[in-house]
Amino acid sequence: MSIWIRQASTIPVQDGKVCMVTSSNGKRWVLPKGLIDPGQTVGVAALNESWEEAGLLGILEGEPIGSYVYQKFGGECLVLVYRMTVNEVREEWPERGVRQRIWLRPEEAIDRIEEAGLREILRHTFRLKRTDTVAAT
Repeated sequence: MSIWIRQASTIPVQDGKVCMVTSSNGKRWVLPKGLIDPGQTVGVAALNESWEEAGLLGILEGEPIGSYVYQKFGGECLVLVYRMTVNEVREEWPERGVRQRIWLRPEEAIDRIEEAGLREILRHTFRLKRTDTVAAT
């Protein structure tokens, strides 16, 4: 039986660009994401992760726009993703010492994301065509 770990994430958007942050080990670019604490709603968890990891404050645009699954912590993580309109970018935030922040066009952000399910959510959100090439068999 799989262990399901629930997480919340945002696609932070301002002026048509997406904010990404470095992972906690600094090896790759990711979107703000983290565990949902007991008693916490998914939306509040998503907003908290955007603040803690990227120093962003904003408004979630309704319900989650999608979800994806990936392997971590010895189980499967189910990540609910919200689109967030950023209305404030702070220069100081809780994880500033361990994370960098960058603003990219959606196409550039997709190129940096490793999880296929999350790439599809971004393509759908920004109405982008798939550009991956599939080898012919």
